[in-house]
Amino acid sequence: MATAGPRCRQGGAAMASLAAAEPPAPRAASRSPALGPSRSGGERRSNAADAAQDTQSRSVDFDYIIALLGDSGSKDLEKEQLKTLKKVIKHFENGFPLKDVAQITDILNLCAERMCEQEAFTEPLCELIKLFGLPFQKRKSSDEANYSVEVSQSITHLAYLMSLESSQVRIQICKSVVNFFNTELPGKLLSGYQPTSPNYKIRMAEIGGLAEILVLSLKLVENQLTEKLWVLKALQHLSTSEESCEQMVHVQGASRLCLCLNGADPSGQLLFRSSDILWNLLEKASKEEVVYQLRSLECVHALKEAFLELVFGFRHCDHQLRNDLLVIATLLAESPAVPLIESGFAKILIVLATCTEVKLHNPLVKGFKLTYSYEDFEMKKLLFNIIAVLSKDPSAAQLLNESHVIPALLYYVKQNQRSGFPNWSAAQYEELQLHALAVLASVAPLLVDKYLSCHANTLLLAFLEWCMSQDTFFGGGNSFHGKGGRGTKIAQMRYSLRVLRSVVALYDDAVTNNLCDQGAISQLLDILKYAADKYKEKESIALLDIQADILFILSVLCEDDNDRKELFSCEGIGMLVSYLKMDPRKLCSDTGHNCLILSALDCLWSCVIGCFLAEESFIEKQGVFLLLDLLAIKDNNMCHIILGILVEFSDNPKTVLHMSIWKGKRGRTAANVLIQLWRQEEQDLGVKRDQYGKIVDTKRPLITSFQRQQKVIPLPASCPSFSINEVAESIRAKIYLLFCKLGFQNLPGLSAKDVATLAIIQHFIDFKIGEVWSEISAEIKEEFRPVTSDERTLKLISEVSEYTGRMVLGLQIEALERQHHQEIQEEKEIYKELQATQIKKEMINKSWKNFLAQTSNYEALKKAKMHQKTLIEASRSKAKIHDAPENSTDIPKLHTTISNYSPGSADLTLKTWRGRDEDHRELFMMWLDLW
Repeated sequence: MATAGPRCRQGGAAMASLAAAEPPAPRAASRSPALGPSRSGGERRSNAADAAQDTQSRSVDFDYIIALLGDSGSKDLEKEQLKTLKKVIKHFENGFPLKDVAQITDILNLCAERMCEQEAFTEPLCELIKLFGLPFQKRKSSDEANYSVEVSQSITHLAYLMSLESSQVRIQICKSVVNFFNTELPGKLLSGYQPTSPNYKIRMAEIGGLAEILVLSLKLVENQLTEKLWVLKALQHLSTSEESCEQMVHVQGASRLCLCLNGADPSGQLLFRSSDILWNLLEKASKEEVVYQLRSLECVHALKEAFLELVFGFRHCDHQLRNDLLVIATLLAESPAVPLIESGFAKILIVLATCTEVKLHNPLVKGFKLTYSYEDFEMKKLLFNIIAVLSKDPSAAQLLNESHVIPALLYYVKQNQRSGFPNWSAAQYEELQLHALAVLASVAPLLVDKYLSCHANTLLLAFLEWCMSQDTFFGGGNSFHGKGGRGTKIAQMRYSLRVLRSVVALYDDAVTNNLCDQGAISQLLDILKYAADKYKEKESIALLDIQADILFILSVLCEDDNDRKELFSCEGIGMLVSYLKMDPRKLCSDTGHNCLILSALDCLWSCVIGCFLAEESFIEKQGVFLLLDLLAIKDNNMCHIILGILVEFSDNPKTVLHMSIWKGKRGRTAANVLIQLWRQEEQDLGVKRDQYGKIVDTKRPLITSFQRQQKVIPLPASCPSFSINEVAESIRAKIYLLFCKLGFQNLPGLSAKDVATLAIIQHFIDFKIGEVWSEISAEIKEEFRPVTSDERTLKLISEVSEYTGRMVLGLQIEALERQHHQEIQEEKEIYKELQATQIKKEMINKSWKNFLAQTSNYEALKKAKMHQKTLIEASRSKAKIHDAPENSTDIPKLHTTISNYSPGSADLTLKTWRGRDEDHRELFMMWLDLW
């Protein structure tokens, strides 16, 4: 017969508490394969070789055993049952074959039923359970997959035996589960069998939901310490698996385990194992779900009490476990829903973090003594970290203020000593110092008044001055916060500036005035120059962060104050210009240069624009040229801010002049760069244009793809429409303003396509007005029907906007046709030049052929000579000048010889002849060309 589990009166209610439904029953005994011939005489295997391999197991008749255990009656029957069970246990003392696991499970369940009636069955039941801790044995490699269902169900049945009210059985079940993780092989195996893979049982336990059942069984062993410890030990092993952790979380395992932390246990194993499982759940299961289960006030109280017990412990293991609980508390503190403040746990943690720096007597930490061991050092860092986490919760501000967190953190804002500080080594103190500065950057914005009352700005500026000094201190650079600061004080400088940045970012006048009154601007410029020089020597991310932070601080300090801008311009302009000359290739790297150049541009906007002297100094140092160089790179992150800066600078006439004469790579002008940016922006926004850049939609030429998809939504008058928002979000308005300064006519370096785009830019404001009126009209018609006069007005406005679009389209077509005509004319000119060149080549070839003919044919030479004489005679003037002196044209003893072009040809000697007019000279040149 098939059994689904032990039927015991005492265990029935407990069984129901373990799961909503019983596990699937194993295969019925009537269909279970026996190791030997059954009473019906059937053979399971027909293969003779397989039968030979099972010689050792054929002596066990499972059908007989299951039937025997199913009967109940006399004392003699009970003895027979016990005797049979001992034989089975002896036979399988080295482990169960996979093919027999289903029948063994039936025997196990029947034995559990007998145990509920007779205590004598407890021992054989425990022995059978013990054998489950041994590796299963397989005959074939495929047996693991073939019998996986039976094995997983068998392990599930084993776990459900935890419902039996027997301490011995429960402990043995847990021991067997722990043995699942034992990779040691049994000393002897059945003939023809081999053990299953080491992690096979673990996989089957995950499939069978073993972890889930064991977590539910914690309620059954709530008052039995030994049994509870064994259950926790089994769960501790199972929690190394992600799937088992997920199963534990599924049945509220985190909250159940947290409530076990404070159980009475002199050995301390209860706290250790519970916290270790919780740690594994946070690591391997859903962290959010675990924190959600631990958010109850009861769980937080349990965690607090366990922590306090360990804080005052003296053993090394107590200190380690205390730090583990601190990590769990930190993870809980990250969730605002966890009542860490309401439970008083947060106050205890903060007081512990500050008690050594601020000497205040607090009863919460009475008797606490810091031993300055490595575990105490780790605890100190964890407590600092919890303060940083709590600072993100505004409700913790009052608690942080009352606990004097700011003075405690400022305790570390002082120069380091090479020998270290009392009780801490130099390396440990440096790590605590950097950690304290990092936490101060988080806490200071929350407690500004306390920050100012402690003169924190003064301390930080003095500390920064020490960071630049030639002190013999050298940082270790071993900690997380000390990265990049080995051998220097760069790490201290970096985190000190980060504190200043965090408070300056509040834009609080009290903070900025306090800094400026102490000469922070000049000191920050000195630090900026120092960091830039150091970066040239050796590149470092820490130095990049320092420069970016200083530029941001200066931006806030100098904003809206001309006196501070003038003070900045004395040395700061040169620094900004050096940043603008940065190699463009570095902007594409991941080393932080992009952030640095953006900080420099932000500083330029805040510290230079608006101050005439600063603007003049920047322009004189070719700052406008450098901005245009950066703009030509077409970096989307920088285009907005650079165009905004140029718009602000364009009020200065010198800026427009510099923009007009600027030349980029390949002779690009500022107008050309701006037009290309406009086209790229429209392409990104999905504005409709044809391949030549002409307008496609004359009614709404500027509309983007997002606006086309957006439905008409009536908005209140105080809420800007999509068209208005688009002006602020895109760069088209800035480009239009710059062209208003540069002008729209006679701009060099523009192609016809550029001119077509420029026509759109020139009428940007007209198109935008029409677009806004189109939105107004759509909103009005969405709500109600306008009166006739208003409808006529709206229609007229729409027609005017469309007319403007058609007019601009006509200008674009005209410009493109003009370019096309010009290209045709240029093509004709080029063709004429090619034709003339070809004719000249043909004449040269003809002349050369005639020359060759003269050199090889005497008759041809005589004919050419006669032709030459004829031309000479024809060139002579027929008119006779009366009363004019006779001048001889011959020069004595002068002979002009033309080279011989062939052997035997006679030299040709010509007397110098000079014509009296241009016609004669032309004839002479023709004659000369002939030869």
